[in-house]
Amino acid sequence: MTFLEGANEKEANMFDILIRNGMVYDGTGNPWTQLDIGILEGKIAKISKLGDEKGKVEIDANGLVVSPGFIDPHVHSDLWCTRPDVHKIKVLQGVTTELFGQDGISVAPVSDATKPLWQQQLKGLNGDFPDWPWNTVDEYLAFLEGANLAGNATYLVPHGGVRTLAMGFEAREATPAEIQKMAELVEEGMRQGAFGVSSGIQYPPCVFANKTELVEICKAAAKYDGCFVVHIRNESNLSLEALDEVIDVARLSGVRLHVSHFKVCGSINRDKLAPALAKLEAGRAEGIEITFDQYPYTAASTVFQAILPPWMHDGGTAEVLERLKDPAIRERVKQEMLTNGEYDNTVRNNGWGNIVIASVASEKNRGLEGMSVKEIGELRGVDPSDAALDLLIEENSAVTMIIHWGVEEDILQVMKHPLHMVGSDGVFGGKPHPRLYGSFPRVLGHYSREQKAFPVWEAIRKMTGAPAQLLRLKDRGFLREGNWADIVVFDPNKVIDQATYEDPLQEPLGIEYVLVNGQIAVEHGVYTGAVAGKVIRRGSE
Repeated sequence: MTFLEGANEKEANMFDILIRNGMVYDGTGNPWTQLDIGILEGKIAKISKLGDEKGKVEIDANGLVVSPGFIDPHVHSDLWCTRPDVHKIKVLQGVTTELFGQDGISVAPVSDATKPLWQQQLKGLNGDFPDWPWNTVDEYLAFLEGANLAGNATYLVPHGGVRTLAMGFEAREATPAEIQKMAELVEEGMRQGAFGVSSGIQYPPCVFANKTELVEICKAAAKYDGCFVVHIRNESNLSLEALDEVIDVARLSGVRLHVSHFKVCGSINRDKLAPALAKLEAGRAEGIEITFDQYPYTAASTVFQAILPPWMHDGGTAEVLERLKDPAIRERVKQEMLTNGEYDNTVRNNGWGNIVIASVASEKNRGLEGMSVKEIGELRGVDPSDAALDLLIEENSAVTMIIHWGVEEDILQVMKHPLHMVGSDGVFGGKPHPRLYGSFPRVLGHYSREQKAFPVWEAIRKMTGAPAQLLRLKDRGFLREGNWADIVVFDPNKVIDQATYEDPLQEPLGIEYVLVNGQIAVEHGVYTGAVAGKVIRRGSE
C-alpha cells in the first residue's frame, strides 16, 4: 500500500492538520492557487478543495501565503542546531531545512589528531562546544539524529577536513598520494549521506590547494551526483580569475557548481560584477550546471583571522597566534594587510573603519562587540592594525567580524538573476550580522514587496524549489501530495525583517505558521518548542 492509499483510508476520519483558504505557491515559480492542504502522519496527504473535510487542527490561511518551507543553502548551524532555544531563529524566519558543512571548514570528518585543531579553529564560527563525540561524517550525522532539532539538517563534506586528515594544516600543495586520500575521504562522506563537497578557497587550509586537488575532490563528489559548494578564492580585485578557476574545476570534473554568497567586494571593483555574472551564464550555456546564493545585505561576516595573509595560517590557529607575538612577523603582517593585493585582502579592500567586531569569546572584551577596528584602535590609543592583532591574541582567535563592502544597487542586480537563490550565511554569537535573524523575511518584504525586485512566487522559488533542485531533494521544496509537510504560512503584506546592524537580535514579522515534518514549530509568530527536525542523508528520501 502506498502512502497516499493509506492516507485516503484515514482521510474519512480526519487530517492531523488542515490548512484552509490560503494562496498556495507550490515552489515551482507558478502564481498562487487557492487550495487547501491536508496533512497526515507528517506528509501532505491532499492538496485540493477540502470544504467538508476536517482536521484535528485547522489553520485558516485566508489572505495568507502558503509556501514550502524555506531551504537555506548556506549556514553555520553545524553545532548550534543542537540548541533549539538559540537555533529557533531559523524556523521563525520560515527556514525548515539547512545545508551544513560550508566553506570547507566544518566538524567532520576529523581524527583524534585533527579534532583539537578544528575545535580551536572553529570556536569563533560554530561556538564553544567542547565535546565532539564523532570522527566520521556518519558519526556526526548520527549524533545530530540523536539531538533535538527544530529544523532539518543536510551536510557537505568539507574540503578542509579531508585535507587535514591527509596532510595536516601544512601550507603547501598536496602530493598525488595525498590528493588521492582526500578523494577517497570525500567518497566515503558521500556514501555516508553528504550531498556534495564544499571548499572555502580563501580560508586555511583550503587556500593552499591547487586546481588539480580541487578537480579530484570534485570528481569524487560527482560520482554520486553531488554538488561543489564553494567560497571562491577571491571575491574582490581577483574575483573574475577566481570564478574562472571554479568554473574550470566543474568543467574538468563534471561536478555541479554552486557559488556561495556571490558578490564582488569593494567600490573599486564594482565594474567586475556584470562580467562575473556573464561568466556564470556562459558556463551554464556551455552545459555546466551552475547556481549561486546571496545574502540580502551589503556587508559580509566571517572569522576575524581571515584578515591575515594566507601564509600566516600554516600549521593552524595555535601557530598563527605564536607568530603574531614575533615583532618582525607582526610588522610584515601589518604591511601586507594594508598593501597586498594578491589575496582577498579584507583590510586593503574595505579599510579598518568598515570592519566591525561581531563576537568575542571573553567577557573582558565584550564591550568591543559592535565597534569598528578603527574605533577600537582609537579607544586603546594604538594603530588599528595593532588593535586587530592584539585582539586575535587575547581571544585565542575566537572572534568574528562584519565587513561593510557593497551597495544596494549591486545586491539587487545579483538578486534578480535567474540562477540566484537566497542563502543567509548566518553566524551565531555576540552581536551578529542581521542576516542571521532577517534574511528570508527581508527578501520577501523589503525586496519583493517594497522594491518590487520580483513577484512573491519568484521569491519563493528562490527559497524552496531552487535549493531543493540543487540538493536533489525528492520530497521537500515543493508543495506536492506525498511530500513531507515542511510548510510556511506568512502574511505577504506584513512580512519583514526587523534585525539591524545596531540591534541584530530582533525577530521578523509576518511569519505566522511554520510546519516541520507535519508538526507546528511556529504558531502566530511564536516558536512552539517543537523539535521535529530530521537529518536528511543523500538518497534517504
